[in-house]
Amino acid sequence: MRPVELMTQTAPAPARLKSRVGAVAAGPGLIRTHNVVKRYVVGGAEVRALDGVSVTIHEGELVAITGSSGSGKSTLMNILGCLDSPDSGDYFIAGEDVSKLKSDQLARIRNRRIGFVFQSFNLLPRLSSVENVELPLLYAGRHHAAAKAREALEIVGLGDRLDHEPNQLSGGQRQRVAIARAIVTDPAIILADEPTGNLDSRSGDEILKLFETLHQQGRTILIVTHDPDIAAFCPREINMRDGKVLRDGVPAASFAAKIGD
Repeated sequence: MRPVELMTQTAPAPARLKSRVGAVAAGPGLIRTHNVVKRYVVGGAEVRALDGVSVTIHEGELVAITGSSGSGKSTLMNILGCLDSPDSGDYFIAGEDVSKLKSDQLARIRNRRIGFVFQSFNLLPRLSSVENVELPLLYAGRHHAAAKAREALEIVGLGDRLDHEPNQLSGGQRQRVAIARAIVTDPAIILADEPTGNLDSRSGDEILKLFETLHQQGRTILIVTHDPDIAAFCPREINMRDGKVLRDGVPAASFAAKIGD
């Protein structure tokens, strides 16, 4: 794993932090869904949280998944993260159909191929930074977990906070620990759910800069957000409404900025 060059100056606004990675090659895609449907029953009525969603995401992309409350973006995140299964349709990761796997099989996919970053950090309060980052490796039975955890923390700029517990860290530092935990298994996909939602603007900008650097290293990153500035930070936006993909392409804020120039 390669070290991240940390910010030493005040970060620019998220909308101005643009990826410098070139176009992604065409192909079958690292992630591919076809006509995915997810239904829930609410008050005796059926609601289609996802209604025929088909998307393809290639290796090395940085993508925002956006939409208002009830749009389906959280349900799509759960499907893409193998936290849930579709009622119908297909979902492939690197060509493997994972849409019909059982819960224990999905758990193995999550541990091997997906790194998660959550708004609330989801760190265990009585464990040190190293111990929190070690957990995915321990669950997978991998060797040298402590050394790999220290390396991941060095990558995110917390080499001097290895033994600190979460209550001894700032919000931005806690999110860096969560990112280290997400990348320590070298997953194919990093899935971030509102990763700056609990942070002040400066810490949030620094976390976005860290994601930008990880993206430049070739990592595939999906950011689920309601914030248009964060969406504008990503080269691609998948916007959801009523369980469908409303728009898929250049973020709306970036497009509007170009028109105004």
